[in-house]
Amino acid sequence: MALTGLDIFKLLPKTNCKKCGMPTCLAFAMALAQKRTKLEDCPDVSEEAKEKLAAASAPPMRKIVFGTKDNQVQLGQETVMFRHEEKFYNPTALAVTVSDKLTGEDLTKRIEAVNALQFERIGIKIGVKAIALVNDSGSSDSFAKAAATVKDASSLALILVTDSPDAMAAAAAKTKDYVPLLASATPDTAEEMAKIAKENGCPLVAQADSFDALAELTEKIKAAGVEDIVLNLQSPDLQSQLLNLSKMRALALKKVFRPLGYPSISFATDGDADAQVASAISLICKYAGVVVLETVEPYALLPMLTAVMNIYTDPQKPVQVEPKVYRIGEPNENSPVMFTTNFSLTYYTVESDVESSRVPSYILVVDTEGTSVLTAYSGDKLNEKTVADAMTKHGVAELVKHRKLIIPGYVAVMSGKLEEATNWEVMVGPRECSMLPKYLQEVWN
Repeated sequence: MALTGLDIFKLLPKTNCKKCGMPTCLAFAMALAQKRTKLEDCPDVSEEAKEKLAAASAPPMRKIVFGTKDNQVQLGQETVMFRHEEKFYNPTALAVTVSDKLTGEDLTKRIEAVNALQFERIGIKIGVKAIALVNDSGSSDSFAKAAATVKDASSLALILVTDSPDAMAAAAAKTKDYVPLLASATPDTAEEMAKIAKENGCPLVAQADSFDALAELTEKIKAAGVEDIVLNLQSPDLQSQLLNLSKMRALALKKVFRPLGYPSISFATDGDADAQVASAISLICKYAGVVVLETVEPYALLPMLTAVMNIYTDPQKPVQVEPKVYRIGEPNENSPVMFTTNFSLTYYTVESDVESSRVPSYILVVDTEGTSVLTAYSGDKLNEKTVADAMTKHGVAELVKHRKLIIPGYVAVMSGKLEEATNWEVMVGPRECSMLPKYLQEVWN
């Protein structure tokens, strides 16, 4: 929870020595509360005060990391209940199960199927983040061998799912350099699982069937030396699960209840692919940090990943593409030139329709701070000057020998001023992007 300037002032030496560059300790405290300075700038602050300030100012939900390198997964560190209050920081990670009962080619094919669940949407790569290896066999040896196979065959993060401390110890030893998430420790196995997690440097899932039991369990695991914990509050049905996830979030963020100040993991493995989609999207909307699925159907994963992308996109920062000239097909000096804005959804819609026309073209993307055509025009971020400047900056005149520019139909009103600013002939394109193929094939040609 954020500390006020007065809270911080009480922990400072109150000498007004000015060594920090501030006239008084109170001024320094106020600046620190507003994050305009650093605690290290005060040379006389005590170690005890540093510890208290660090503990008090820590995020109400701890950040948990598992996996390595480019496929590292970050969870938690959230500060608000609702996205519009600030933003959400770490998107829900989707994981797909692999059973340790599978062996040989069957195991390899299942891993490959999970690896392939990667997509691209409006220029952004989205996909499954982890493989959840499940100890269905009940054998420690089978679990450890399967874990080693997953490690060798996939770069995705790894979740080890077993109730057996022996099986967990065997698999964690094989994969500890991959920093797997260990799932799960129960009140009965907490000490053994915490010891395994600590020895291997891995985060641990705490699993219980009530808020009180879960809070006690996290404190027990923490006392055993494991700070990185993920919560799994077992619930009898989806409705209860969604309610419990919301309550845990509120307790962590609103009440700053540290024993539940961790991200969560949920399992949506029951039913067919459609049922898993419905459950998973509900869990994504209600704060699940990790959702584990069984299906490997691409049609089922894509809507879940799209939901994650939509929810965890910063509402104060539109998704943008780089302002520049994009080549569609293999355009030449006689190819059409058109412009649009750098709002991702706008650009990729235009790109798709231009591609479908099969007319090689140039698309000039104008920097409008990630706003759509009409929004940018209304806010004066899209006008004859911004377009003319973009044309000059990106050398549009050098790409073609003609001097014709196609503009979006919705901003036809700017055609006269744009012609004066560029000395190009302005051709007003269709209002609806879906009409671009017909326009390029019939009007341009």
